[in-house]
Amino acid sequence: MRRALELATLGRGWVSPNPMVGCVIVHDLNGGTGHPAGGNSMPGDSTPGRIIGEGWHQRYGEAHAERNAIFSVRPADEHLLPHSTAYVTLEPCSHYGKQPPCANLLIEKRIGRVVCCNDDPNPLVAGQGFQKLREAGIPVETGLLAGIGRELNARFFTFIEQQRPYIILKWAETNDGFVAGEGNEPLQISGPLARRLVHKWRSEEDAIMVGTNTARADNPRLNVRLWPQAGWPVLDATGQNPTRIVIDRQLQLPLTLNLFDDSQPTLVYNYTKTETTGQTSYVQLSPDEPFLAQLLADLYERRIQSVLVEGGTTLLNSFINAGLWDEMRVLRSPMMIGQGIAAPRVHGRLMSRELVGDDEWSTYLPSR
Repeated sequence: MRRALELATLGRGWVSPNPMVGCVIVHDLNGGTGHPAGGNSMPGDSTPGRIIGEGWHQRYGEAHAERNAIFSVRPADEHLLPHSTAYVTLEPCSHYGKQPPCANLLIEKRIGRVVCCNDDPNPLVAGQGFQKLREAGIPVETGLLAGIGRELNARFFTFIEQQRPYIILKWAETNDGFVAGEGNEPLQISGPLARRLVHKWRSEEDAIMVGTNTARADNPRLNVRLWPQAGWPVLDATGQNPTRIVIDRQLQLPLTLNLFDDSQPTLVYNYTKTETTGQTSYVQLSPDEPFLAQLLADLYERRIQSVLVEGGTTLLNSFINAGLWDEMRVLRSPMMIGQGIAAPRVHGRLMSRELVGDDEWSTYLPSR
């Protein structure tokens, strides 16, 4: 199962809004149907505990993990499937979407047993995949490494169960606790390695958000130009650019900013208009209703599963004060400036801390 979880992570940044899923098929004389392999086995083919297939969900709209694992099995090993266990990180789907149901394929191939991390909370599945397998006589075990499975797919579970995107708050601060100089003067706080890491983070999330002041002062591009994806699934290409989200309640930002260059999908939340021009969409919200609640509800309807909030301080604090965040990533530089714009106050439980070049990266989760 740990191998299946490892494989699942290879889909990070490519499969949303689907969950990341991995599958490992293990031939086991004592598992599956309980019958010995025997029969037409070639010498060495029936070694118990041998992995005969593995796969992961590689890209949204393409084959799921179980299908990739099944079809990775060598023709010479296909007869071992009824005597094998499929270790899969999430309940096999039971409905037709962009792909046919994985539960049906496991039944068709007469897999001997299925062991799973987590039930799928999606109402289209929600236990029906397990039910199909059991009705076909396939033993099913659930809950193996369930906590790790939920952590892997925290974005998916948050989106389904709380009906909002998974929110990551990120900022870089000086060693004396500032995110910008006096008068909101932009500073290059983090080092080159940390900046590359941030672009990697961007490539893993559906969207990235900034507030009005940050958009005006920093003129960011909010793309992933510093994170080339040299490897699966695309060779010599940069990671996927996230959807850009800009808060501009009164539509004060100049259209000459990089955010309005039409190079990637961009959402501008405001109080004035709803309109789409090229890849830029203006979304009007009501000034009489809570702003963040409306924004997150709209993102949910757009199936945006995760958002990296990069600033500024006012926007970050609004999420913190509303209790609407799931992860906090703070990069602290050895730089000292003495005075400036104060960084948000860190909340939650410290989960990890490590050095990234000369900077320190700390990750926090809510205390709840």
